[in-house]
Amino acid sequence: MSKRKQLAVALTIAGSDSGGGAGIQADLKTFASLGVHGASAITCVTAQNPSGVLGVQACRPEIVEQQLRAVFAELPPAAVKTGMLYSAEIIRTVSRFLKGTPQTALVVDPVMVSTSGARLLKPSAVELMKRELLPLASIIMPNLDEAEVLVGGSFRSVEDLRTAARWLQRRFGCAALVKGGHLRGLKEAVDIFYDGGQELLLSAPFVRGVSTHGTGCTYSAAVAAYLALGRSLLQAVYLAKEYITQAIAQSRTAGRHSVLGSGAPRC
Repeated sequence: MSKRKQLAVALTIAGSDSGGGAGIQADLKTFASLGVHGASAITCVTAQNPSGVLGVQACRPEIVEQQLRAVFAELPPAAVKTGMLYSAEIIRTVSRFLKGTPQTALVVDPVMVSTSGARLLKPSAVELMKRELLPLASIIMPNLDEAEVLVGGSFRSVEDLRTAARWLQRRFGCAALVKGGHLRGLKEAVDIFYDGGQELLLSAPFVRGVSTHGTGCTYSAAVAAYLALGRSLLQAVYLAKEYITQAIAQSRTAGRHSVLGSGAPRC
């Protein structure tokens, strides 16, 4: 009998998207396409589709913690990513648990607002996230709007992204990747990565006419997957940018909406 391949494990801690385009569903699809076994801890159930979020039901913190304990007991992940955490109670629970796993790479996508504009993080939870979760991260991956909340101020240029990435790295002691896809007036989607020593400007041409629903989840999941596969953080970020660019370029149509394709695997 041939020896079966050992799969790397990555864990997503996030909300469920009933439309299948973002959240847990996007993360698990990304993990699978990159050859990583995906485990999950669901924080919220959302009623949503590509047009908007109809409702949110948060899970009890106790069941969130039980999911984490179940995964780590038998499927210890090499990398973890967080997405929609929603409430201070869930953030506190997740942070407390992850403090006991310092050897595990942690990718934080500080999900605050959906593409359609629905609030996915309670305002009262923002300060707790900054105090308890972000200092545990290997990398923080805010989009433009989230970076403005975390840093304060208004960002209008690539130079502003550089300032934000450097501020986040100094403040929380981890790498930061600030996504500039919402910057106006640019012909390319520009992201800035900074880890305290090295800076990367990652850019790719905009693909017109494609919905961006789920891109943030997919991007951060790709970083987590590459980290689980043993890539360095710098390599993981570079490859994940290629992955999300291809996922957007390979978008298909489901119903009346664009859905992301699978980025070309690079393992």
